[in-house]
Amino acid sequence: MSGNNAPTPNSDDLACFVCVANTQSISRAALELGADQSTVSRQIARLEAALDTRLFHRSGRGVVLTEAGHTLLGYARQVASTLAEAREAIRASTAQGPAQLVIAAQPTIANTAFASIGTALKQRFPATRLRFVEGLASPLLGWLAAGEVDVALLYLPEQHGALKVDVLLEEDLTLVTPTSWTHIGPTFPVRRLGEVPLILPSTEHGLRVLAEGLAARAGTSLTLALECDASNTVSMRLVEEGCGATLLPFAAVADRVAQGRLLSTRLADPVVTRQIALTVARNRPTVPGLWDVMQSVRQSVRTIVMSGAWPGARLV
Repeated sequence: MSGNNAPTPNSDDLACFVCVANTQSISRAALELGADQSTVSRQIARLEAALDTRLFHRSGRGVVLTEAGHTLLGYARQVASTLAEAREAIRASTAQGPAQLVIAAQPTIANTAFASIGTALKQRFPATRLRFVEGLASPLLGWLAAGEVDVALLYLPEQHGALKVDVLLEEDLTLVTPTSWTHIGPTFPVRRLGEVPLILPSTEHGLRVLAEGLAARAGTSLTLALECDASNTVSMRLVEEGCGATLLPFAAVADRVAQGRLLSTRLADPVVTRQIALTVARNRPTVPGLWDVMQSVRQSVRTIVMSGAWPGARLV
């Protein structure tokens, strides 16, 4: 036998070897492993080729370890024990969750979802150091790419190739106006957006890009009352004071509408829908236990929507 160009032994071959050694039979080992006898024979042959030695004496009654086989058996059992310990350690680490976790969201989403998500994650992963971050879409995407944020909840951008995306829900965009604008009606055609003085973020923000695209497709152009890169709360306050209208999901304005401080009108022809997704960066290593984290977040969002605490949202 020659070890030149022989394959390197692997854990599966060693496990097969231990089983054959314990049963002293290729056929009985195959039954225990749920494999064909030919497969077991090939694994033993591959292991012998890799080690350049015979591991078993074969006879009509079964197999018996050679001296080299006895030597290997001790090491193989150590490998099996080490792998079992490693699997248990990994399971324990995953169950505990990541040592720290940073979750980011755009303002409306953060305001609606962070409390429920925080409660769920602290119950599931009490040892995890949890940090929430709020931000607009452009910086938030940069934080994801740089690894400063582990997971983000955001309105799905048109270009999201750099993200792994799990769409959670969708909601309609509404035209938000002062209560004195009673002439607007229950729905408002997108083609008439140019008639309304709008309060919108500056051009780098996702909402502004969306609004510009809607107007362009409708063959019109926007009329800007002013630009506001502050929070949605500031934008809504400006609308209350009669400085113009804005575009926001109903969840952002539901309380003020119920209080009679603002009006919210559904955009129509077409209805404008935005998707909210749970995202991670494709180019970053994932944190331990990320799948369990994502499941907890998804379930929290589902509970919020089904309870009616996310007005205007529909699960996907």
